[in-house]
Amino acid sequence: MDHDLIIIGGGAGGLSAARAARWQGADVALISDGPLGGDCTFTGCVPSKTLIAAAKDGLSFGDAMTRVAEAVERVAATETPEVLRSKGVTVIEGRARLATHDTVVVGERRVTAPRLVIAAGSSPQIPQVPGIETVETLTNEDIFSLSDAPVSLGIIGGGPVGCELAQAFAGFGVEVTLFEAQERLLTAEEPAASEVVARVLRSAGVDVRLPTAIERVEPAGQREGNGRSVTLVSVDGTHQVERLLVAVGRVPNSADMALEEIGVKMDARGFIEANDRLETSVRGVFAVGDVTGKLPFTHAADEMGRLAVGNALGKGVRGRFRTRWVPWTTFTTPEVARVGMTESEAAARGGRVAELPLDEMDRAITDGATQGFIKLIAGPRPVTRNAFGGKVLGATIVAPRAGEMIHEAALAMRAGLFTGRLAQTVHAYPTWSYGIQKTAGQFFGEIEGRRARAARA
Repeated sequence: MDHDLIIIGGGAGGLSAARAARWQGADVALISDGPLGGDCTFTGCVPSKTLIAAAKDGLSFGDAMTRVAEAVERVAATETPEVLRSKGVTVIEGRARLATHDTVVVGERRVTAPRLVIAAGSSPQIPQVPGIETVETLTNEDIFSLSDAPVSLGIIGGGPVGCELAQAFAGFGVEVTLFEAQERLLTAEEPAASEVVARVLRSAGVDVRLPTAIERVEPAGQREGNGRSVTLVSVDGTHQVERLLVAVGRVPNSADMALEEIGVKMDARGFIEANDRLETSVRGVFAVGDVTGKLPFTHAADEMGRLAVGNALGKGVRGRFRTRWVPWTTFTTPEVARVGMTESEAAARGGRVAELPLDEMDRAITDGATQGFIKLIAGPRPVTRNAFGGKVLGATIVAPRAGEMIHEAALAMRAGLFTGRLAQTVHAYPTWSYGIQKTAGQFFGEIEGRRARAARA
């Protein structure tokens, strides 16, 4: 065998897997057909969060895009082939195709190893809307290459990407219309979180249309600006925008790899089926990150990469990938962060809920940022039941710093702490995290007129 391990894909999951393999002293080859760092570095987390911050800082669109380019360049410089080779990783550039369970073909080259990790990632999904192929669409892969802000921007999709970019572009003075076919935005989150985000987007000038499915797309001739114009036809009328952003989800990069030929099972959409130890239906072949369809987050892929390598090599970080322990954040203002169950999911488990609206929280009042809430969900333990508050089942936080605050609940879940530990831990006042302690206290008694209640479906 040429190597101990072959990794296919150079995004977050692949890079994490490569580093983990080297920590264990393994001879590892990483194969990538794109720049290392993948979607997150070049077209996802790094540019989007930079653009959001630049809009908040009041930069012009041109200056914002300059900052985006600089941020991408700085982060990418830590993930180059030269950097990985200096750490002992064999980097092979090209498209990988599996010949057998232990042989990968790249061009004319054949590379072998007893264990494989597939971290091929995903790509933007283009919706099956009549006429969409007749217009120029933007996705996260090219919107950060714009040199000038459009006069108007239509966005199809009210998930995290659509909501984040709607708010950011509105901050640059762009006329933004956001179309979501479902009844609410951010359908994976608590309904109350969706309501807050819809409200703040509308207050920022975004025309939020719910539920509005696009029935047809067509060119609309010339208009002022860069000369490109798109007509969107929906049940509530016709809408013209200069540019169109599609943000309706992701599809796995699993095609043309000959996975089915060697027996790797995939679901109907092409996501690779992997168990909680991240092994596929073929022994010795593992899959991590977006290509599995488990959780489409950089930090989830990073965790999966470490676990897959540990399980594959039989040493290092090993175990099962638990989606319920992984938090995530939508970086609107306010942010929406969640870990574990929602209230409706916890209702069948005998869950209890404690809530704190931000307009009852001192730090939110001092900052003038009172739109949002903290919601903690707890449930009974097998033996002690609800003693000491039971265990944390989940949390949703909508607040300016929700993405930082959520990790306290995530740690409590991962460590199996009693909910009471969140209430007992002294928090500095008046921090945003002080709201966690105040909310957790409701599981033990009335706190300023509020106490925990039974979860509702």
